[in-house]
Amino acid sequence: MLWAYRLGKQIFSDYSSKFSRQDFTHPQLFACLVLREHQKKSYRGVEALLRDCPQWCAAIGMKKVPDHNTLCRASAHLLRSERVRRMLDKMIQWAAKMRMLGLSIRPLALDSSMYESHHVSRHYERRRAQSRSKHNTPPKSRRNVTVRRLPKLAVAVDTRSHLVLSTWVGTGLGSDSPHFEPLLFHAWRRVPNRYFKVVADGGYDAEHNHLLARQDMGLRSIMPATIGRAPASDDRIRTRWRRRMHKLLAGKPSRRRCGYTQRWQAETVNSMMKRNLGSALRGRTDASRSRDLQLKVIVHNLMIFRRSERIETEQERVQ
Repeated sequence: MLWAYRLGKQIFSDYSSKFSRQDFTHPQLFACLVLREHQKKSYRGVEALLRDCPQWCAAIGMKKVPDHNTLCRASAHLLRSERVRRMLDKMIQWAAKMRMLGLSIRPLALDSSMYESHHVSRHYERRRAQSRSKHNTPPKSRRNVTVRRLPKLAVAVDTRSHLVLSTWVGTGLGSDSPHFEPLLFHAWRRVPNRYFKVVADGGYDAEHNHLLARQDMGLRSIMPATIGRAPASDDRIRTRWRRRMHKLLAGKPSRRRCGYTQRWQAETVNSMMKRNLGSALRGRTDASRSRDLQLKVIVHNLMIFRRSERIETEQERVQ
């Protein structure tokens, strides 16, 4: 919560207008939103939690607890896309000063993952489908319609620190290739070292993505050439970089040497966010679910900063 307040002080102004009520500042409300996501609470739940812990409010200078409606409106106001980008910019600047980034020795990893649009167990869905089939009741919605509405989050991850450098938020299944460019560009512009290696799975496989990374940005891209028909030999692959990927990733030793095995760190980050912050979203609309996903990324990065600070404090005590 203190790290979130520190971040909010550097991103937001205290008030939207001089005519506002000025009961709470924007950094204070942002810290409450981060606490809500960290504790997996609803707006009413985090309001009750803050009432039970007045010392937390005092730590960020709040004299009273904000109402749940205030927090809901603050979420729509503070978690806009441009402000989330500014927060990620600031956090990567922190990471560079703390020497947490490791792109000079490890690659940047890209991956995407689907989240649940509501809190319901798979067991409940399966038993409901069995009950409807038993009584010959037509289902209310088809499974493919449900999947097309699932929220999707793609991340670009520093494989050394597990910090998320850039994000892409969407809805439904589909190819990962179209959001390769925004993911890579925002990660590339944020880090001080702009000569690194980027690894991604076969979902990002495309010749134009290799050209974007290698010719436009001067990076080394590694993606398996698995899109389309599985080639029996590299003679079936007509483009230059995809043919080179087919040869480079043919065996396990070459995969290790080129650093492609570090791609699993991106899946580790997706697993960390789902285990620590939950895999289901509380929003009911696409816009609110997008804000929930972006807030998960911010909280994940703040948790890593907090952990690194605690480790440094323990080392100083030992010394």
